[in-house]
Amino acid sequence: MFSAVFLDKDGTLIPDIPYNVDPDLITLSFGAEEALRSLHHSCFKLIVVSNQSGVARGLFLETALTFVEQKIRDLLNAIDVPLKGFYYCPHHPSGQIANYAIACNCRKPNPGMILKAAEEHSIDLERSWMMGDILNDIEAGHRAGCKTILIDNGNETEWILSPQRLPDYKAADLIEAANQILQ
Repeated sequence: MFSAVFLDKDGTLIPDIPYNVDPDLITLSFGAEEALRSLHHSCFKLIVVSNQSGVARGLFLETALTFVEQKIRDLLNAIDVPLKGFYYCPHHPSGQIANYAIACNCRKPNPGMILKAAEEHSIDLERSWMMGDILNDIEAGHRAGCKTILIDNGNETEWILSPQRLPDYKAADLIEAANQILQ
């Protein structure tokens, strides 16, 4: 069994540009290179788990996410950090596209993407972490059985708190989060 760090995409791994699927606009967040190298060299598998409601909302086609994934893989390969998996949820209950306008188990704060990735990659969830910039990420991580870190960069605006939504740690950026995981 392996340990993993599950990474939210928008606002955590890459800067948050709402509904962006243009690979030319995708860059790594501040500190990502140093943080992800450290985690990789400490034998954590890195896996993206991302809500992509733009598909259900009709803002872009699901196939556009193939190019997003490839751009992220290219950015990480350039710093010698492999991405173990890329999981996304295209659903939203109030979406405009009927096939995607559903309540599902994969949309965070549900843990479906994390559980699927753990099964497919032999991940020990008790030794793994969920890192994200909003409390839905934290809740998904806790519901899956992971420890959690909130990247407290101002993206969380609702602050609806419950025990499952309280992060184990808060960090200002990816470097601080990686250092916390590696302690």
